[in-house]
Amino acid sequence: MNERTGTSSVGPRRNSKLAAVIAEACWSHAQLARAVGRVAAESGNERLVSVGRSHVSHWVAGSTPSGDAPAILVEALSRRLGRVVTLDQIGLSGPRAPAAPDWSADTLTALADLGRGNVDIERRSVLRAAGYSVAALAVPPQAWWETMARRGAQRSARSGRLIGAGDLEAIREMAQMFTRIDQRRGGGHARTAVVQYLTSDVASALRAAHASAEIRRGLFSTAGELAYLSGWMAFDNAEHATAQKYFTVAVQLAAEADDPPLAGHVLRAMAHQAVDLGHSRHAVQLAKASLSGKRSTLASPRERALLEVVQARALAADGQGSAATKALLRAEDNLTAAGSGDDEPGRVFFFGEASLAHETACTLRDLGDLAAATTQFRRSVRTRKAATFTRTHAVTLGYLGAVQARQGAIDEACSTWSAALDAMDGVHSGRTRQTVVDMRSALSPFRARGIPAAAELDHRAARYLASAPR
Repeated sequence: MNERTGTSSVGPRRNSKLAAVIAEACWSHAQLARAVGRVAAESGNERLVSVGRSHVSHWVAGSTPSGDAPAILVEALSRRLGRVVTLDQIGLSGPRAPAAPDWSADTLTALADLGRGNVDIERRSVLRAAGYSVAALAVPPQAWWETMARRGAQRSARSGRLIGAGDLEAIREMAQMFTRIDQRRGGGHARTAVVQYLTSDVASALRAAHASAEIRRGLFSTAGELAYLSGWMAFDNAEHATAQKYFTVAVQLAAEADDPPLAGHVLRAMAHQAVDLGHSRHAVQLAKASLSGKRSTLASPRERALLEVVQARALAADGQGSAATKALLRAEDNLTAAGSGDDEPGRVFFFGEASLAHETACTLRDLGDLAAATTQFRRSVRTRKAATFTRTHAVTLGYLGAVQARQGAIDEACSTWSAALDAMDGVHSGRTRQTVVDMRSALSPFRARGIPAAAELDHRAARYLASAPR
């Protein structure tokens, strides 16, 4: 077996099934190889990132992909075709591709399984190898939400411990503390602690007796927020398959709590992740679901603004410019309507003028309006409390520098990127690392021309990437 390419032995005849699906996808072997590399990168499978055209050609000729290669191959083809492609359909057998989540699974059992995966190295590696799956982006039907709300109301305690208002308040305080740490230091900092707290202390409280139905709902909602935070931190640190698992459990917890706004908040996060990973059609569907029915009508104006601006980003990424612009206007109106007297959840404390400007800038950038995007990125930098929201501040500066470079303002870009690197000190985030990778790529032609500012900045960027935690 060739360990580097994921190919074992040459089969007796050409794999006509695989050839037929590749033809249906209207892909060359080189294009499929690049897609396999992207999926492999998302799942942290470095061995398959370098797969090339010749490897795909060998597979079509009859060689058998080994290890995780079959699952990653069908995932790449599924994304291209917009349907689930099975191993049998491409003439292979082996580990199954990531499937849609089992929404009928017991919520607390799913949470316990994630907890075991967090402390068991072998199970954690299996989770990462499974990869981010578009099949897992399907939103359950309305009947499921109603069933889950009834299931939550009918849960019986599994221990004699009684959870009261003080216990719930303590768990909420911990959730708020972890959220603020994430905003300042990034998703790679303290995520293990968040997951451990969720899957041990909080999971135990979920299984206990509750002083009232209101306490039970509040506890399940807070657990859902912690599961969402665990997923968001994994997403921020480029651990996309892990993030997807936690987002799914967060939706289940929100459904059992009968908390539609929280469910909408999590679906919005899933849409954001799908946008960043290039799955715009699925992102549009998730963003639409996040705003459906009570998820929108019961949400506070600030939370509705957040849902709308992410919908705008998804629509822009999908090429729906007019609809994206309308969603941006709705987001602005909702944020304007938000007031200090609103009964709004603590999870939206971060979303204000600076955050709206950041997401608006990303939308305008994706629509090709670089001048307007620059204005909004600058507005975000100017209005954000950088000491509190350090991670996003650094990302915003990175994005602003990239837009300035695309406009040919390389001196401005270098100055902005230098500020971004300053802001990244103490931040542990995959998104900040990616902005530096993109920075070096954009600097490459200017460095080759011997521009001192570009060379100096590239040197700083290289040092950052060499020392940045992963």
